[in-house]
Amino acid sequence: MSIPSSLGVVRPLWHLIAGPDQPPTSGWRPRWWPRWRIPLVQAGLLLLIGLTVAAVNYLQDERNLPELLAIPLALGSTLPMAVALRRPLLAWRICYPLLYLGVVDFSPREAWPWHPMQVIGTLFVFGILAVRADTGVSTWAAGLTLIPVFLFAETPANGYGIIVLFAVVLLLGDQFRRRRQSQRALVEQAELSELEKARRAVLEERTRIAREMHDVVAHHMSMIAVQAETAPYRLDTLPEPARAEFTAIAGSARQALTDMRRLLGVLRSESASPETAPQPGLADIAELVEAARRAGMVVTLDESPPPTEQAGPSETAEQAGPPEETGHAGPPEAVGLAAYRIVQEALANAARHAPGAAVRVTLRPEQEMITVRVENDDTGTPTGAPTRGAGHGLTGMRERARLLGGTFTAAPAGGGFTVEAELPYDGKDGNR
Repeated sequence: MSIPSSLGVVRPLWHLIAGPDQPPTSGWRPRWWPRWRIPLVQAGLLLLIGLTVAAVNYLQDERNLPELLAIPLALGSTLPMAVALRRPLLAWRICYPLLYLGVVDFSPREAWPWHPMQVIGTLFVFGILAVRADTGVSTWAAGLTLIPVFLFAETPANGYGIIVLFAVVLLLGDQFRRRRQSQRALVEQAELSELEKARRAVLEERTRIAREMHDVVAHHMSMIAVQAETAPYRLDTLPEPARAEFTAIAGSARQALTDMRRLLGVLRSESASPETAPQPGLADIAELVEAARRAGMVVTLDESPPPTEQAGPSETAEQAGPPEETGHAGPPEAVGLAAYRIVQEALANAARHAPGAAVRVTLRPEQEMITVRVENDDTGTPTGAPTRGAGHGLTGMRERARLLGGTFTAAPAGGGFTVEAELPYDGKDGNR
């Protein structure tokens, strides 16, 4: 049930009657509370038990109520005090009906139609409610509580005194609540300031890393590219295969420089805006394989056509047509990029750990996923041979596959090594 926005005055009343009762926040307790919590809780329980027993005796002695009626009325007077610390709205909802039920058989010699423990409990619950609830909710609670006071009090002067008492409690509670809100706002602002300082420290560290990478790595890559480009002119007797290899080295170095500049731009940027430069995909894997061949590797590429509903199992790729004509939209950009990077890293690992070995790259694009497989035979250096350093190539490939919701395996096979990844098109980042 919703209250129209035009009835803003009624909304606190609805919240008081049937709204959610929020538990206290962790910051409202004083610092000494953890140390004295257990003794105070034990003392509070003993106090509630004593008040309940006193209320039962009072109702039996002063009003001659039977025990079956005195015990529920006594519990209804003291139970809200225990509930108010955690659920003040619920405590008021328990306490308020008893203001009408608690006037049963009151003695004419009593100053109030409610017994003393009920008066104490009502004031305690209202005080907690004034501290914890909004001003509108507390005001409605005070107004409704005053109704039975004027209905059952012996003299109007008693009602006027209660109005003054409730007004004082309401003002003090509201001021205390606003002060606590201001303190929490200051704490939150201090936390935001600390987070901003930490963010700036991260940005400064990223800038320092970018500067170091530019001064060291980018410089050496530039030197490699320049030396590879000028070597054919400095060495006139180079055969044509050697010239082609130097050209491939220069091209790889230039491509590495391009990727390095893109990485440095991300490290220096304060915003996490997406890159606008085109990213490689499945269509670029053939060029990647060709570059590996020019670098001296023996690489074959087996790229199966995507399955289509129009083409039968015996039709060739030329008969099936390109993906646009067959209704297959191809993999998402993130999947194509992941497949490219996995093939790139697998070829680099094969060249580093098994030089001279034949490498086979297999791509199996399907309707819902693509399978990427890179395997090398055992004609090169053994896979388990010691290498310089411990890279993170396999870890990076596995992370790329898992980010897309796919699978990744890498293990020795037949004396060589096989890397295989299955990348679904509807993965976590595949549809972006």
